[in-house]
Amino acid sequence: MSAQPLLWPALALVLNAFIWGVSWWPFRQLQALGLHPLWATVAVYAAAVVAVLVWRPRSWVEVLRAPSLWVILLAAGCTNAAFNWGVSAGDVVRVVLLFYLMPLWSVLLARLLLDERLNLSAGLRVALALSGALIVLWPADVAAGGHWSQHLPLPRSLPDWLGVVGGVTFALNNVMLRREAHQPEAARALAMFLGGALVSAVAASLLAIHSAGPWLPAPAPGWMLGALVLAAFFLVSNMALQYGASRLPAHITSVVMLTEVLFATVSALALDGGRLTLPLLLGGGCIVVAALMSAWGPASD
Repeated sequence: MSAQPLLWPALALVLNAFIWGVSWWPFRQLQALGLHPLWATVAVYAAAVVAVLVWRPRSWVEVLRAPSLWVILLAAGCTNAAFNWGVSAGDVVRVVLLFYLMPLWSVLLARLLLDERLNLSAGLRVALALSGALIVLWPADVAAGGHWSQHLPLPRSLPDWLGVVGGVTFALNNVMLRREAHQPEAARALAMFLGGALVSAVAASLLAIHSAGPWLPAPAPGWMLGALVLAAFFLVSNMALQYGASRLPAHITSVVMLTEVLFATVSALALDGGRLTLPLLLGGGCIVVAALMSAWGPASD
């Protein structure tokens, strides 16, 4: 394959990674207008659901008839709810790196759901990803004599947990997409978009019921226009992903998608959405290398 046919699909994937990498900023702007990130996710993916149903009306029936797609619905929904909420509430760089612990979860889930063998390469990827997580999560300022749990490298804030949970469910989503590749493309897309809307709506409602978050605010031009614009960008992002991923080998797609970490880091540092520390740099390096190994693994194993 010549370089020219690879250029546009690769650029499409970079566009997708860019939109996801900087999405934390519009979510925070909508939050400043009174729209919680979970409600913003509901608005964005509800618009995407409508678009898919207009494009392929029968995809609704296909989703209902395939229980396996319901797993994708839940996995994609949890991924979007956790990621969007996490990057809106916490340090963007930290949340994105914890989210990209996917090589660790993907190896374990592929063994469980796809019966893939655990080889030396997979073990090394797990070790690198786990080492990176330990470095990122290692407590930097623990008081002497504190509770033993304070000395463990565990997630210590809601954004940390959201980053980890989002990565686990994203790995599950990717494994299930591989297992259900025979399902119609529109049905898989509808399941993912529907999950993004439904799971976020349930989570936001539960928070509001327990007075831990706001209800959906009254209609206002500011947040409604912002949500529509963000929905349009995510639709463009999804189309770019479908275009690029269908024309490039899977290992190249995975490598290009890692540029999301770069876009998220640069935008966070430029717009005061996070800070880069030495543990984040070292741990993030291990996580990214593990992800790169995971991307190239299928081609070489």
